[in-house]
Amino acid sequence: MKALITGITGQDGSYLAEYLLSKGYEVQGIIRRASTFNTSRIEHIYESPQQPGRHLDLHYGDLSDTEALSNIIYNVKPDEIYNLGAQSHVRVSFDMPEYTTNITATGTTRLLETIRRSGNQIRFYQASSSEMFGSSPPPQDETTPFNPRSPYACAKVYSYWMTKNYREGYKLFASNGILFNHESPRRGETFVTRKVTRAIAAILAKKQDLLYMGNLAARRDWGFAPEYVEAMWKILQVDEPDDFVIGTGETHSVLEFVTKAFEYVGLDHEDHVRVDPRYFRPTEVEVLIADPSKANRKLKWKPKVTFDELVKIMVDSDMRANGLEAIGKGDAILRRRFPKRWWGKD
Repeated sequence: MKALITGITGQDGSYLAEYLLSKGYEVQGIIRRASTFNTSRIEHIYESPQQPGRHLDLHYGDLSDTEALSNIIYNVKPDEIYNLGAQSHVRVSFDMPEYTTNITATGTTRLLETIRRSGNQIRFYQASSSEMFGSSPPPQDETTPFNPRSPYACAKVYSYWMTKNYREGYKLFASNGILFNHESPRRGETFVTRKVTRAIAAILAKKQDLLYMGNLAARRDWGFAPEYVEAMWKILQVDEPDDFVIGTGETHSVLEFVTKAFEYVGLDHEDHVRVDPRYFRPTEVEVLIADPSKANRKLKWKPKVTFDELVKIMVDSDMRANGLEAIGKGDAILRRRFPKRWWGKD
């Protein structure tokens, strides 16, 4: 089997690449050209072009470039395409709405149209988001109306419906995975959970003293990213294309995450955390809670890592990254939950 991943250098893309490689796939990834290396999350699995029999290959491309995408898909001839590439930072999407739309929304259309024109039997996975539900009352499942509250969420709603439209209109095997928040030590450094755990490690290392946050009352359904990429793969293995909500079914506030992370290392968050209005969104999403019953039933997928365990895993990792000795409870959790772990470094 051959898979093509957009956004392979991101958190989800790197874990998905490792997961597919563990299953014997040949993995092809699309990366943006940059003057500095932007492949740190996949360096440990990268294989040079000179290596014979390699199973991972990278191609320069961009979701804004139809010709590049067409050439890659034509030459690679993948069996599966996972569209994980996006401008995915919700707060930034308010500052860059046009760019967010071009990449996160129209980029999906470019991929779907290329698949349609190719005539090949390619299975397509669209990375949809719980942000699409916006202000719709929780819990949210596959039948909950979308009520997006950001340019990012609006772009994801567009991609969701385009995926469904191509599935119904052109009989493509095109499915949406509506993933709720999923975190890990590879989470982008400006996303709220990683912002917190990095700051804690920096405070312990005497590199900073204060952490500035936005809306601490917002509540999210948080899971562990490696488990969610397994769900992505499962979504493309069912007999018929469909849409699935992926989440834990629990919700916790940003303040809960902050409090537990600081308590884990013996600090009081009130001594170090300050609220700065500049980090608030113009329109906020207050509560997201997944109802993953359909995925539990049809995909046989259920998460293992709890909210408390996720916090410990991420804090331990960022402590090590700052040259500190990790407390180690997060490492023990990973060994217990995943005795045959398929991904590499945190």
